[in-house]
Amino acid sequence: MKILYATDLHGDKWKYEQMYKASKGKKVDVAINGGDMFPSDWDPFRQDKFISGFLENYFKEFEKSKIYYLSMPGNDDLKVFDKLFENTLKQLKYVYSIARKKKKIGDYEFIGMNLVADYPFLLKDRCRRDTDKYRLKEDRMKGVVSTKKGFKYINWMKRASELPTLDEELKKLPVPKDTRKAIYIIHMPPVRLGLDHCLTGDRVGSKAVYNFIKEKQPRFSLHGHIHESPYVSEKWTAKLGKTVCIQPGQGGNFDYAIINLKTGKYRKYSISR
Repeated sequence: MKILYATDLHGDKWKYEQMYKASKGKKVDVAINGGDMFPSDWDPFRQDKFISGFLENYFKEFEKSKIYYLSMPGNDDLKVFDKLFENTLKQLKYVYSIARKKKKIGDYEFIGMNLVADYPFLLKDRCRRDTDKYRLKEDRMKGVVSTKKGFKYINWMKRASELPTLDEELKKLPVPKDTRKAIYIIHMPPVRLGLDHCLTGDRVGSKAVYNFIKEKQPRFSLHGHIHESPYVSEKWTAKLGKTVCIQPGQGGNFDYAIINLKTGKYRKYSISR
């Protein structure tokens, strides 16, 4: 089985079109979109128009080609539109949402996690404390969540303490029958592996994700979230025990990875505009 993995497309229609062309050209069985799917550089409350106006028809192309397409909204995708997104997929047989779900295709099981550890941005729809030892910083006390009436300001310090940690949420994920035939799609990158480097020099990976992968040892774990990391650290893949962790990043070009599950080989590609 051959898969294409890309992430953090943020509503860029050109990149979406390149993803479809690459999926067809590389003759993949499964295309995976790792999160942050919708536009976020303009009014985010128009993300519903992108779902119903672009993605609905886009997904049908994969359906016609009988290529499985697995995806999930990420931390920049408003939670208020989750139901619309899920309903859009109900009519399709090859397109699935894998946010905290499991999908078996052939001999392999794909499991998604779209929650992230706390970060210094306002939107907290999919945000959690990393572990129970994590302490929020003063500059992260304020936040917003999406509602049908727009953004709602919250006391993030209080709300975060009432929610399960990312560590706890990871433990709730569906369990694969065979971890060596499991592929986890976790939007948040793990700490320590060079897959979480920001332009500022900060390394913002998750301890919870690192510990989870180290314990579970799936065959592959696929990540994103920090677009520039592969360009800053010059690393887009790392090993954690027997697990291969992949973070292709996303820049001005269309960046993606092809993974051959039969041979275990993988390669990164970048298509220029």
